[in-house]
Amino acid sequence: MKRLIIFVLTVGMLTGGATLFSMICSTPVFAQEDIAAQPSCPYCGMDRQKFAHSRVYIEFEDGSTIGTCSIHCMAIDLAVNIDKTPVKIQVGDHDTKKLIDAESAFWVIDGNKMGVMTTRAKWAFATKESAEAYIQTNGGTLAGFDEVMEATYEDMYKDTKMIREKRKMKRQMKKSSNS
Repeated sequence: MKRLIIFVLTVGMLTGGATLFSMICSTPVFAQEDIAAQPSCPYCGMDRQKFAHSRVYIEFEDGSTIGTCSIHCMAIDLAVNIDKTPVKIQVGDHDTKKLIDAESAFWVIDGNKMGVMTTRAKWAFATKESAEAYIQTNGGTLAGFDEVMEATYEDMYKDTKMIREKRKMKRQMKKSSNS
């Protein structure tokens, strides 16, 4: 037991602690930092840890950052803050939940699973093989970042209407259960 403790401490010191922490935890250190900085989406309030597989983290030219639950909420932010220039956009890898570069990710649009904040799913994958494996199981179309952003803005009205209707139903159900 002593040898195991000494080994773990030695590995931790040699790797600066980050690798050891990543080995122990299922979510990498850098992913924890973006979620800790922005635990819930500023647009919809959703828990970014729960939606780590779809979350987005943006760094802007002015040094500010934002974390959202999804590409849908990211698109809202980019539209509302049109004068802020993103310098780095990262998205959660669908399979590993690790942050990856959104522009170089392999995206899948649509398929048989509903997306986060959208009926037409948009999932990011670190590798083409992962994206193709998802398509084999769930359907969908391989796409690039620009295609995903176009689809996101095309879906915005329909998705926003869907969200409003769902929230209205929840409020009505809550109101009727409290009566």
